[in-house]
Amino acid sequence: MIEHRPLQSLGAANHGWLDTRHHFSFANYHDPERIHWGALRVWNDDTIQPRSGFPPHAHADMEIITYVREGAITHQDSLGNKGRTEAGDVQVMSAGTGIRHAEYNLESEITRIFQIWIFPNQRGGQPTWGNKPFPKGARSGRFVILASGIEGDSDALPIRADARVLGVTLTAGETAEYHFAHSSRLGYAL
Repeated sequence: MIEHRPLQSLGAANHGWLDTRHHFSFANYHDPERIHWGALRVWNDDTIQPRSGFPPHAHADMEIITYVREGAITHQDSLGNKGRTEAGDVQVMSAGTGIRHAEYNLESEITRIFQIWIFPNQRGGQPTWGNKPFPKGARSGRFVILASGIEGDSDALPIRADARVLGVTLTAGETAEYHFAHSSRLGYAL
């Protein structure tokens, strides 16, 4: 089944420094028909103003994938990890037993990200963070695995979930196909 959801049907909030669209129930947006999609719990489309961002806050038992669409995001966490992730690249945080982190747009222009949360296969575990640049040309017209917990996806950033996050770049009129390994798999595309 394919369901088309227009942008204006998504939950939305504008906090001045953050303009966000929620694909699933999140924060003050609640839609009982849109709590999650399988293991996919959150997909937020965030626009973050320059020199602002998310102050330190805690997470546990969640796989958090950030795909930077425009600009850059700077991460810092309670484990001492620090890093800057640029447009087209991805960062992953496995919250595990608990981690505090901050995400800031330290740039002079806006940053746009997809923030994706996936339920882990198991609760607990040591928290981790990592980021990775992905060659932009490699996504032209074909899917590239960005983050994955599926055996054999060794080039992807690891997550602790039986899931994949893929990226593809298409030009006007171009198409790409993705075939699921099992008919029981769910997909979510933007």
